[in-house]
Amino acid sequence: MGLHAHELAPFLEEWPAVSERRSPPPSSVPVLRWLPEVRRSAPMFSAELVGAVVDAASMLAWRRSYSLATVGEAFYENYGWTEFAGVTGPVSSKRLACGVLLLGPQVTYPPHRHEAEEIYVPLAGTAKWRHGTESWRERPPGNVIHHARHESHAMQTGSEPLLALYLWRSQNLAQSSHLDSPRA
Repeated sequence: MGLHAHELAPFLEEWPAVSERRSPPPSSVPVLRWLPEVRRSAPMFSAELVGAVVDAASMLAWRRSYSLATVGEAFYENYGWTEFAGVTGPVSSKRLACGVLLLGPQVTYPPHRHEAEEIYVPLAGTAKWRHGTESWRERPPGNVIHHARHESHAMQTGSEPLLALYLWRSQNLAQSSHLDSPRA
């Protein structure tokens, strides 16, 4: 699938009109230490966007969805996301969330699910992705990865960090992800 995949159309139809901008207070997470490497590895198609995210990182509200006790230190210290549009982002939206996910190298984002339908587009870093019980599948930058509502999915980075654009579409953007099972 390319960047113009038909899976994107319903998400783009929900794109919010910018009527007012909020200013969420900036916050940081340890995984931001990988941003220089993300910038260096960004392919030409996403280099400008990746550079803008890296340059603005200290002004963004970075978050984590899980507790240290739930996911363990290795994941917790190498995971974070920030929202550009949605419930908490600078652009308010009730049905669509858009932001970026950052994972450090050698990290497995455990199987999880949520009510929101989701699209990921890796911007820098090749990672493996898994839907349900399917085999892991390597997805380089530029792929469109679709997760249906309530579909179990997981990601796994290799030797490089991953920066991926995400889109969530839902009637309830305030909901959260749920891990499929406790970590082993």
